Amino acid sequence: MANGKKKSTDNTDGVLTNNRRALHDYIVIEQYEAGIQLSGTEVKSCRAKTVTLSEAYVDMMQGSAFLVNAHIAGYDHGNRFNHDTRRRRRLLLHRKELLKLAIQVKEKGCTIVPLRMYLKHGLIKLSIALCKGKTHEDKRETLRARQDDMDARRAMRGDRNL
Repeated sequence: MANGKKKSTDNTDGVLTNNRRALHDYIVIEQYEAGIQLSGTEVKSCRAKTVTLSEAYVDMMQGSAFLVNAHIAGYDHGNRFNHDTRRRRRLLLHRKELLKLAIQVKEKGCTIVPLRMYLKHGLIKLSIALCKGKTHEDKRETLRARQDDMDARRAMRGDRNL
């Protein structure tokens, strides 16, 4: 206790939700960290880890980025003024990042997809990625590489036991 400050032992900073579907359907080109504008009951619901990002995407409108189709469940202990579960939520990015993303989406036909939502110093952040869609062959190749990697690990584990 050098400065009289306690280190918190609880694990409050961490991942709230992952979008595993995005890594299956898209090839990630570049990642960004964005803040997200939420109402009070949305924040409480996010901290309770009742968020689904599997069908969500980011839309560029009027020079701003919005998270669309993300489901944040209603807060259980909320009242009649609870939030709309699928509303558009503004993402907080630097202007240079917004312009760069808008150009990439327009010219290259890329998609912006949320990868995970997490807490960072008490604030809710969203990791978004500039992505290209995978073809069926790309998905097969990924599965084949994953299977080969698992086989190699099994072989190494088997060699260790001998």
